[in-house]
Amino acid sequence: MNRKFLPKQARLLTLNEFIFVFQKPERVKTSGITLFSRSNRLGHPRIGLAISKKYVKCAHERNRIKRHIRETFRIYQHNLLAKDFVITIRSKEIIHYKNQTLIQELEKLWYRHLC
Repeated sequence: MNRKFLPKQARLLTLNEFIFVFQKPERVKTSGITLFSRSNRLGHPRIGLAISKKYVKCAHERNRIKRHIRETFRIYQHNLLAKDFVITIRSKEIIHYKNQTLIQELEKLWYRHLC
């Protein structure tokens, strides 16, 4: 099976990497989704996900949302600025989004950070 995945260098892996983004973030919001970003010196973008059970209770829904976030990031990563990104969900309504609606919301967020 040939799966598409994000290599380790494209992901935020440690607590300190997440804290770095949250210290002085730029924020971009759409309905229910917030994208925090902060410039890095690595020369490429990285992504971290913070999706709470408080807003998305069912694991299969969290997994669906995370899968779409990672996939849209993977598509846009070569055109994004060299920043660390953290995506959070702040609305229970997000679980009612159809896949296409969710992808469109994510594309709006990524569009604001294109080179």
